[in-house]
Amino acid sequence: MQSGSVTTPFGRRPMTLALVKGQLDTTERSESKPVDKWKVFRDLCEAKDVFGLQDRSLAVLHALLSFYPDTELSDDNGLVVFPSNTQLSIRAHGIAGTTLRRHLGVLVEAGLIQRRDSPNGKRYAHRSRGGDIEDAFGFNLAPLRARAAELAGLAQQVAEERVRFKRAKEALTLCRRDVRKLISAAMEEGADGDWAEIEAMYVGLIARLPRAPRRHDVDAVLEDMRMLREEIVNVLEIQLKAEKTDGNAIQDGCHIQNSNPESIYELEPSSDKEQGETPELKPKRVTEPLKAFPLSMVLRACPQMADYAPGGRIDHWRDLMSAAIVVRSMLGVSPSAYQEACEIMGAENAAVAIACILERAGHITSAGGYLRDLTRKSARGEFGLGPMLMAAIRANAGDEKRSA
Repeated sequence: MQSGSVTTPFGRRPMTLALVKGQLDTTERSESKPVDKWKVFRDLCEAKDVFGLQDRSLAVLHALLSFYPDTELSDDNGLVVFPSNTQLSIRAHGIAGTTLRRHLGVLVEAGLIQRRDSPNGKRYAHRSRGGDIEDAFGFNLAPLRARAAELAGLAQQVAEERVRFKRAKEALTLCRRDVRKLISAAMEEGADGDWAEIEAMYVGLIARLPRAPRRHDVDAVLEDMRMLREEIVNVLEIQLKAEKTDGNAIQDGCHIQNSNPESIYELEPSSDKEQGETPELKPKRVTEPLKAFPLSMVLRACPQMADYAPGGRIDHWRDLMSAAIVVRSMLGVSPSAYQEACEIMGAENAAVAIACILERAGHITSAGGYLRDLTRKSARGEFGLGPMLMAAIRANAGDEKRSA
């Protein structure tokens, strides 16, 4: 059955079936407990965006409430007000008649007031000889009383969301400031690294913010900005530790020699292409482990991994590591190369590296050789997963824009 305009017992004017249902629902849940009309109005003002209300609609509702004689909405004096459009316009700061009727309709459709039409369509009241109102025709304020608790809850949620949004923006401002200072300091000090590329990543993150961002926009950029800051700090810390170690070695005149190299290194070619070349010493552990990144960020950078996970989805790190074993075999990475990566990087980070290689599989000639190269750089403290993840995120964002 399609919804349309029907004539109902509520009055002569056409009403949609949705409005009829709303009136019946209000009647069923109407509370006998009086509520402060101005508190309800303040709660609605706080939650106006939930209902899609404009300030003019609130001004019209404020005018309607001003015609109700008591501060509390209760059944004692009835809940129907019956001002004329001229009276309403005056109390709504001179709003035009057509605009007034439009916003009255908005309030009715939002389920905040109800029309109670008279037989001739006019607004008036029947009074007793003592002056008491016996019956009235106009606008029924019962929905406001019935939804008082709901509006209070919505207002609380909006207020809490405003606080969370404010704190997210403050956190993003501080993080942006930190990243900008770190990049500038690294450039001025001549630190090793592609700082122009890192600065471009920083500018790209800022550009992702729309002119009027919502909290989810700020949270998404803040998460990536924090990751970029941590990666920069990680790179700079590695360089500072390396400089300190080199300085101490030069000052002390030390010559470090491994008396038992076979206990730490093994002789093995780095890839299929290197079979027959001079074997290279391969470190099996490092003192600085790679930094771990949030799983959600890894999945955003490497969405293809979910296709190889049990059940076609990744909810935990163990799912990612299970998928990495399948992808390793598919890419032709030898078990020894992957085992070495796990020992040097850690099992989780090795799985992330496999995920990044999968995203760029079309551009990599030898996945096994590529992984071994990353493992060697990781052992020397020259490799971080952050830039690979950021590059994958940017590439996926570019693909989404092109497909859109």
